[in-house]
Amino acid sequence: MTVTLPQSKLDALVSRLRTVEDDLAAGPDRDTYVRLSREFSELQPLVESIKSFQGVENEIADLDAMLDDAATDPEMRALAETEKPALQARREALAHKIRIALIPKDAMDERNVILEIRAGTGGDEASLFAGDLFRMYERFAARNGWTVEVISASEGTVGGYKEIVAEVKGRGAFARLKFESGVHRVQRVPDTETQGRIHTSAATVAVLPEVEEVDIEINDSDLKIDTMRSGGAGGQHVNKTESAIRITHLPSGIAIVVQEERSQHKNRAKAMAALRARLYDAEKQKLDSERAAARRGQVGSGDRSERIRTYNFPQGRVTDHRINLTLYKLPQIIDGEALGEIIDALVQEHQAELLAAEDA
Repeated sequence: MTVTLPQSKLDALVSRLRTVEDDLAAGPDRDTYVRLSREFSELQPLVESIKSFQGVENEIADLDAMLDDAATDPEMRALAETEKPALQARREALAHKIRIALIPKDAMDERNVILEIRAGTGGDEASLFAGDLFRMYERFAARNGWTVEVISASEGTVGGYKEIVAEVKGRGAFARLKFESGVHRVQRVPDTETQGRIHTSAATVAVLPEVEEVDIEINDSDLKIDTMRSGGAGGQHVNKTESAIRITHLPSGIAIVVQEERSQHKNRAKAMAALRARLYDAEKQKLDSERAAARRGQVGSGDRSERIRTYNFPQGRVTDHRINLTLYKLPQIIDGEALGEIIDALVQEHQAELLAAEDA
């Protein structure tokens, strides 16, 4: 199937890259330079693909002209017929790559992430699994050059976490991690199990884009802010200062507690970042559910109550139920090394759905 691309849009992108290059060469101020550099880094690979695509199209046109010319000698004709299928295949591959690049981006894709992991059913084993998941994302973040800062944590009685909230900072963090929201299930034999029986427990993961003040309006009058003494380890300094912050958003009842930093100012900033993300996500969930009401007939609502992935330790396998993908690489996935393979497959499936929707 021959893929057609909007020529006017391709020409506009090539022209835009030239403009950005000229503007960068003119030596703009720092903020403008950063913005243009980011746009340049996004446009350059796309424009290279466009130029390659146009070059292949020209080669195919030359071959067609040769094949249409009655004067072309048989040897040259045979050579052209041999070369044409490979060029057509390259043309289709480049066209597909360009189409994906032209899909409108999620406005939040480049944002940092507020990552929330909570132990679900399974008691102590669920808390240990929540800890495993957090370390998996921490290692995956490190492999991508991102940083992870804990906002708040409630540790389990035998290790792991009943709940942990962290900020993942890095370009494109939300684009890669947003498919991780949902219920993660683990099947394994706990250390305390003497009969060797496999237990099933679960943890929920929520991945929220970090929201800026301009994205959502929060009235000061809707906030109740309490300061308290930080609990847990931290030495004399922590016990003497009321640095912990609890911010309650009265209309929604959402409460955020942060006590990781010694500075009350820093804890307040972290709490507000987490609150903005939670309120933005709640609004998005509401809009999504309203849109979904029109297509209730489809299987699966896509909400976070759905089990999205199972980690089976005895068999060493991980299955993502949304795309029916099973990898026998559980140690590498839990280590953050092979998690990218699952995320890549989820991204490709999402892109395919968007392209299908465009074609429809």
